[in-house]
Order: sequence, then structure tokens, then C-alpha cells
Amino acid sequence: MPIKVLIPTPLRSYAGKQAIVEVTAQTVGEALSNLVVQNPDLRKHLFSEDGKMRSFVNVYLNDEDIRYLSKDATPVKETDAISIVPSVAGGR
Repeated sequence: MPIKVLIPTPLRSYAGKQAIVEVTAQTVGEALSNLVVQNPDLRKHLFSEDGKMRSFVNVYLNDEDIRYLSKDATPVKETDAISIVPSVAGGR
């Protein structure tokens, strides 16, 4: 089923300048995998060399952080939206 993945502004240049990408998936992990298959330049920004989600990338299913759900195995339905939110580091 098609799921919407919301691409944050800093990563849009790696996703064909799209704000929303539709992918077919049953879980959050499958959606993210299909996202990087469609947009290979996103892979290095979302996943480390060993294929794990980078620690500074937060993923939300609707308004829920997937770390508090079933992580990559969290099931999705057609009305869901996945948001990718890169952490912003800063300081003085």
C-alpha cells in the first residue's frame, strides 16, 4: 500500500527536491528501504555503512517516535505518514 514519507528540507536535494515521496510498504523499515531504493542519494544520510539508521535521524509515524513503538517493524497503513527529522546539533 502507498505510504507518504515526508522529506525534511535539508534532505530534499537528495530526493529529487520532493517534499513528499510515496512508497509501497507494510512496515516503517520497509518504507525507508524502498525510499532509498527510489532515491539512492538519501542512503548515506539516513543509514550508516552497516545498514543501521543513523543515530541523529529521528523517524515518526504520524506523531509517534518509532523508537517508542516497534521501531523498524512498526506496521503502517495507507493513511499513515512517516516523517524524517534529522537532529540539529548546536552550541556555543
